[in-house]
Amino acid sequence: MAKCRKTQKRFDQINVIPFIDIMLVLLVMVLTTATFIKQGVIPVELPEAKAAQKEDIKKEISVYVNAKGEMFFEKEKVDLKTLEEKLSALSKEQIVVLRSDKESKFQDFVNVMDILKRLNHEQLYIVTKE
Repeated sequence: MAKCRKTQKRFDQINVIPFIDIMLVLLVMVLTTATFIKQGVIPVELPEAKAAQKEDIKKEISVYVNAKGEMFFEKEKVDLKTLEEKLSALSKEQIVVLRSDKESKFQDFVNVMDILKRLNHEQLYIVTKE
């Protein structure tokens, strides 16, 4: 009788090339979709600041001033009187974020700041880009 001996091959290595291929495809997908995410709702070109510090803001109300001098409370276009009414309805603890276009008139910025000061609103952030 002839003895038939089966030999088993040991796997000492794992083939990682398919894993790397999948990870590269996922990386490409994430990078391409990340470029399509919008920064804000109203197009405003933010001014630059040297000492910018990022803050972790939980709940915020956004006030926009665009280059034409138009003001927006969240996504709603408002005038100064309506803006003051909406801000007066907010709690003093509510965080207000002001995004003013760098090409807007300084007077528009000052008008919004006057409203907030009259209402004793101290939770204000002014957004700039680095």
